[in-house]
Amino acid sequence: MIDTQEKLAAFLPVMNAAAWLALDTEADSLHAYPEKVCLIQISTTASDRLVDPLAKMDLTPFLDALVGRELIFHAADYDLRLLKKHHEFTPSVIFDTMLAARLLGEKQFGLGALVEKFLGIKLDKGPQKADWAQRPLTPRMEVYARNDTRHLKLLEEKLRAELVAKGRLSWHEEACARLIVESSVPPALDPDEVWRIKGSTFLERPALAVLRELWHWREAEAIAASRPPFFVLAHETMIALAAAVAERQPFEQLIPPRMHPRRRETLQAAVRAAQTVPPEQFPEKIRHVSQRPSEAEFRRFRELERVRNHQAHGLGLDPTLIAPKSVLGDLARDWDNYSADLMNWQRELLRMKG
Repeated sequence: MIDTQEKLAAFLPVMNAAAWLALDTEADSLHAYPEKVCLIQISTTASDRLVDPLAKMDLTPFLDALVGRELIFHAADYDLRLLKKHHEFTPSVIFDTMLAARLLGEKQFGLGALVEKFLGIKLDKGPQKADWAQRPLTPRMEVYARNDTRHLKLLEEKLRAELVAKGRLSWHEEACARLIVESSVPPALDPDEVWRIKGSTFLERPALAVLRELWHWREAEAIAASRPPFFVLAHETMIALAAAVAERQPFEQLIPPRMHPRRRETLQAAVRAAQTVPPEQFPEKIRHVSQRPSEAEFRRFRELERVRNHQAHGLGLDPTLIAPKSVLGDLARDWDNYSADLMNWQRELLRMKG
């Protein structure tokens, strides 16, 4: 484990001399809130190493050594978002083995399935739900973590060769470039949307006011306890509480019986605060108005869908990789505007003008 500045400095020449670098990360999203990067796995020609972001060391030299290199990932989306959010790192170029497998038409594109199929190696599923913030790591956790990057280069070579053979390498390069851009942009959080959890669309405005207050209470409790919000209070319980309070029904029995007295008191305080909100400040119910397509738009949609499905069948691809139905609907409504959002290979496969 690289967990000191001295160990990191000794490893940097290995990174700089490496012909390739494969990366993965582990976070503690099931055990802490907000989550943090707990481990960075890196494989080179020389070895498979584990870097400890929780250790008191400056990771800047390590991250700088990654810049300008093609990095090999499997399912890079979450890793890239974590590295951007917590370490302000965005790679220059990546090769995503999961994306490559999907573009080759693989139905099973998890790392274990691909390594077994292409390399004949069966990986231990390992402690996938482990607390990666714990130290020291168990031997089994270390083996699992190293296996996440150990075979990526060999897998990349196999997948790259097949992409070249099928003329899809440029598709993969474009998809990876798009993924880097999208992962580097933090999600926009609408303060009037973020608290609207599953089930909230069925609540009336007074109950929505209660739910909003409960959500903010739960966020504060989760952060203070460094526990995921669902450990504080389940979505279903919040919806039931909001409905009961709004209808002036007894709600105490809905509170989990094992909740700590202090937390129970703060929850009840949140309920009381919600009950003081004047009606004019109740949240509005969101009504999604769907625009019925015209007959011409419907015909264009059906033609786009036919072209997409024909292309997907011939290529052995999941049709949604070319364009999901929601995108087809937008294209049928305004091809000139929405086709600009497609990747070049997607647009070429659809071969249709508005």
